[in-house]
Amino acid sequence: MNNFKKVFAIILATVFLFTACKTTVNDTKEETKTETTETTDTKENAEETKDESASSDSEEEAWKKEPAYGKPIKIGYNGGLCTGGPGVAKAMGMFEEEGLETEIVNVQSKVDAIGTGKVDLTCDHIATLMVPAVNGIDMTFKVGAQTGCKSLYVLNNEEVKTTKDLVGKTIGLPDGIGNSDHNIALRFLNHDEIDPKDVKFVPVEGSASILALQNGEIAGVVLSDQFAEKFINDGTIKMIRSLTYDEDFKQEPCCVYAFNKTFERENPITAKKVAKVLFEVSDYIQNNIEDATQILFDNNWASGDFDQAVRMMKSYNWQVTNEMASNALKDIIEDYKKFGVLTTDKPTDEIMKEVWHEEDFKHEL
Repeated sequence: MNNFKKVFAIILATVFLFTACKTTVNDTKEETKTETTETTDTKENAEETKDESASSDSEEEAWKKEPAYGKPIKIGYNGGLCTGGPGVAKAMGMFEEEGLETEIVNVQSKVDAIGTGKVDLTCDHIATLMVPAVNGIDMTFKVGAQTGCKSLYVLNNEEVKTTKDLVGKTIGLPDGIGNSDHNIALRFLNHDEIDPKDVKFVPVEGSASILALQNGEIAGVVLSDQFAEKFINDGTIKMIRSLTYDEDFKQEPCCVYAFNKTFERENPITAKKVAKVLFEVSDYIQNNIEDATQILFDNNWASGDFDQAVRMMKSYNWQVTNEMASNALKDIIEDYKKFGVLTTDKPTDEIMKEVWHEEDFKHEL
């Protein structure tokens, strides 16, 4: 019996010993496997970092060979809230962080300035820039700026309730026939299935536009929301169509950043760096409206009532994505073709390749 117990004890000890050895082997294998995986991941990460570093060094060397390297980039500007992004970026040192020197240049005609190379980039209404760009002016679009800012207004009475009530009547255009206000009004009518030929358009001085409405000289007028707010509040006029608030327009950028096409072609890395800053400053403005507005006022890039300016800035969406800009440009091209503002036979996709050269940046939403 004692011999049996001894044999049983030996067998039991052997089983425990075998089991313990087996567990240790399995753990060692798992640890080895994990260590191997981590080592592989570390090597891959190191290689990626090395490649990125090499790519960055290569781009920096290529950038130094561009004609614009080390020279001031000239930005065309003539005031206004919705086109003030570059000014805010310059004031905050955002361009400097990208190694860029910039100069704000006051220009009267942004189209002439950008087309002749007097400035390297500017910001303005798509309604102002699209036709010249398609017709051969030396410019291309790279970044959407912001949504909103202009609407169609009528007297606050029962005579005109919708755009259909403007058929046979006259719409005033503060910046004249063939310019941005005209093109914006045409799109309002086109979206409402109204033939623009059924409405008359006349130039009108912006400051005299309310009096012209009251005297019956015009039945409607395209105005900036900032100018119109006072007359909305006192009950004189009302809004019947808007780039800022209407569902079919409020996701469209009103303005776009245009680059001199030769500058962009000869300085692709510089242009890319500028585009990066324009995305970053848009994010800043969207999340710091009052501070951004104060910068514009401090530099005399905006004037008037500060609180009203803040309200206007808040009414815009500053974080225009590439998709939003691309869709808007295509729609505008198609609309302009319909009512003869663009007379080209080129397909829209071909026009887009010529006028839209976006960079792969995203907003911090």
